[in-house]
Amino acid sequence: MDAVKIGILYSTTGPYGAMGRESRDGAEFAIEELGAAHGDLIQPIFIDPHGNIPEYLEGARSMLRDSGCRHIVGTITSLARKEVIPLVEKHDGLLWYMCPYEGFEANENVIYTGACPNQHLIPLFEYLLPRYGKRPYLVGANYVWGWEMNRLSRELINESGGEILGERYLPFEETAVERIVNDIEQRRPSFVLSNLIGPASYAFLKAFKQLGDRDPAFKPENCPVVSCDLTECELGEVGRGVATGQLSAASYFDSLNSPENLAFKARLAKRFGTERRISNFFASAYSAVKMCGEAILASGTDDPQIVRRRLSGAPLSTVHGDIRIDAETNHAALPFHLGRITTDNGFDIIASRPAIAADPYLTGRRKRPAPKLQIVS
Repeated sequence: MDAVKIGILYSTTGPYGAMGRESRDGAEFAIEELGAAHGDLIQPIFIDPHGNIPEYLEGARSMLRDSGCRHIVGTITSLARKEVIPLVEKHDGLLWYMCPYEGFEANENVIYTGACPNQHLIPLFEYLLPRYGKRPYLVGANYVWGWEMNRLSRELINESGGEILGERYLPFEETAVERIVNDIEQRRPSFVLSNLIGPASYAFLKAFKQLGDRDPAFKPENCPVVSCDLTECELGEVGRGVATGQLSAASYFDSLNSPENLAFKARLAKRFGTERRISNFFASAYSAVKMCGEAILASGTDDPQIVRRRLSGAPLSTVHGDIRIDAETNHAALPFHLGRITTDNGFDIIASRPAIAADPYLTGRRKRPAPKLQIVS
């Protein structure tokens, strides 16, 4: 088999550069392991779009047209994913998207290994509402992720008989959050759902810490800030101890005590040292590249249709545990974990659920009931 090129398309600079750097590191580690096991049969093509949509398009076009890639692992935001998909369709390629997203999408040219709302937002609310109440305040990034996540949240809260006390949006790089925090202080919600991204998210968490310091009603144990996209790789941007006690949902945390993760971290320690903490972005990019490369090698071809068929067979062993790719939606079944931020910018896992079959359109059809939420603390 001749060497196969795979595109790795992540923004390691720009407003969400911390996520991109972590994702690229995970992809590179997977390429290294594939190379050690199989030689240089999988060759990466790295492009950094710097968070700019025109550069995403040019990067994807270069990979597909000029470099001969039939598979691209990458994009962080839903905006970038939606812009790149038509190019992938045009070249009959396959985009591997590994970030949590807002759902309501299933494309035969995309493998979704990131969680959709029935795998993150719905179990998150199942934990939150009985414990904190049904009167949240919603903040979000001013694009499709923020809009859709907050729309779904409104529906869930209304169905539960609750009330949304406020809803505000900010661009990625907006750090003037004082008016929003003041509004939250006046309205006194049960909790705050944050779908902010990048500098806006970091500024909000810092301002909310100050609010909690002057008014105990807004300390994390009383009114937490909760998220579906905040991970270990961004806590350094927030500041040590600033977000202690706040909550985030993910399909992976560095502290996960599973055989797969313990073995994974032992290999990582040899490469990055024992101090390196791994986030869901690293683990998910790693898993996507490993699944892609191994499916290509096992198939003897990078033909996207053949690779896609191979993925829909037996469970695939990953750092997230054994997962399945649904042949109809191209989505992975993924576990749910809820983490509480620790004083040293890690996460304690306080609730979990085994792998949940993806239901991107929230139809409720075909899917088995989700496993019971397991409360750790």
